[in-house]
Amino acid sequence: MPVLKKIVIQDFRNIELQELSFSPGINCIWGGNGEGKTNLLDAIYYLSMTKSGIQTAEKFNFRRGTSAFALSGLYRLREGDDARFSIQVTDCAEKKIRKDDKPYQKISDHIGALPIVLVSPADSDLVNESGDERRRFVNAFVSQMDRKYLIDLQQYGKLLAQRNRLLKEHEPDEGLLETFDLQMEPLAASIAQVRTKFCDDLLPIVQNYYSAISGGREQVGINYRSDLSKRSFSSLMKDHRQRDAALGYTCSGIHRDDFVFSMDGFPIRHCGSQGQQKSFLVALKFAQYEIMKKRWGFPPILLLDDLFDKLDMDRAGNLLKMVAGNDFGQIFISDTDKTRTETLLGHISTDRAFFRASSGSFTKIDGDI
Repeated sequence: MPVLKKIVIQDFRNIELQELSFSPGINCIWGGNGEGKTNLLDAIYYLSMTKSGIQTAEKFNFRRGTSAFALSGLYRLREGDDARFSIQVTDCAEKKIRKDDKPYQKISDHIGALPIVLVSPADSDLVNESGDERRRFVNAFVSQMDRKYLIDLQQYGKLLAQRNRLLKEHEPDEGLLETFDLQMEPLAASIAQVRTKFCDDLLPIVQNYYSAISGGREQVGINYRSDLSKRSFSSLMKDHRQRDAALGYTCSGIHRDDFVFSMDGFPIRHCGSQGQQKSFLVALKFAQYEIMKKRWGFPPILLLDDLFDKLDMDRAGNLLKMVAGNDFGQIFISDTDKTRTETLLGHISTDRAFFRASSGSFTKIDGDI
């Protein structure tokens, strides 16, 4: 299983230049708000996914006053087999990704090579924001395990962009629109089918984790909503063609799908407390972890950013009981509260390392924090 042994970060967010070596077990990063804990975890995520798990706009990943950043990680892929992965990004949108100094022909070829799961405060957007956030989560999740899904998604996106450009013309060519629809239909059907199975597989695992975290106080649910659930893609496009032309973009299709999160039958965004929402989101990400572990046969790297925020000590303790089990691999945990970190992590495996974050610099600490 991939284990991050060492990372080198240059000009990423508030990190000017940093080289760190990690434990194969638990790595705890402690420090105040704004010191760089989240940036370190996001740099690790970036090495796996070739994009930030927090920032959607690349321009915010450059350290202030710079026009490029670089990340490099030395991973143990299996016993006796190490590999170095590196990413260089410039402000002109150029992105170079290499494995052992050999460039990838396509960025998508790297996705899934270093399986990873990120739990962060930004996950609250999955509950509170639009369906774009939930689709982004599902796409990143499934793409790590299913290359065909990733390729179908990319191809659908390209055709959708071309269709939308055509719709912006004064009188869009009906025949050309129909041609796009015919090309997009099998891709849409395949994507929707994968998403349906994904939800069916995901829900019982989320429910189990939520029950373990919360003590079985509430029942949570996930419902997949798609325009394709009641009609075919071609009929949907045909019936909405005039409206699409008037709006200048494609207003229906699998790019409009949503995933509704509920608690006791009501939308969790309306009825769930902050602690309940956080518990649900952690359960969702732990379910992702379990599914990916089953798919790959080994646990992915787990990033837990500010994990204990908005959780009472009982829920936090229940979480750590799961994390401390033998089913988890390499883990990175960040926290702002030194005392809480010491208390909750004090009885977990001795195979661990501690780091103090300060203004984008990280110091490894021998022994306890």
